[in-house]
Amino acid sequence: MPEFYGRQLLLLLVLSPVLEEVVVRAGLQEWLMRRAPQAVAPPVLVSAATFGLLHLRSGWPHSLAVTVPGLALALLYQRTRSWRWCAVAHSAMNALAISVCGL
Repeated sequence: MPEFYGRQLLLLLVLSPVLEEVVVRAGLQEWLMRRAPQAVAPPVLVSAATFGLLHLRSGWPHSLAVTVPGLALALLYQRTRSWRWCAVAHSAMNALAISVCGL
C-alpha cells in the first residue's frame, strides 16, 4: 500500500470523522440542544446543514450530497448524545463511499 493511500485512509476513516463529529455534534448540536431543550428539529437541521457546508471545498454537489448523511448523523446524536457513535457511523459511511467511488 503506498504511503499516500495509507495517509488518505487514516484521514478519511479516523481523523476527519472524529474531528467533524466533535465539532459539529458534540460542539454545535449539543450547544443548540442545551439552549432549546424542547426543540428537536432546529439543532438537527442546523448541524446537518453545517456538516454539508464543511464539505463545500469539494463543490456544491458533494456538499449537498453529504447533507443527507449529515442529517442521519444528527439524528443519531439526538438519540444517543454520543459523538463517538456518530464518529463510528461517519467512518463507516466514508468506508462505503471509498469502496464504491474510490479515493
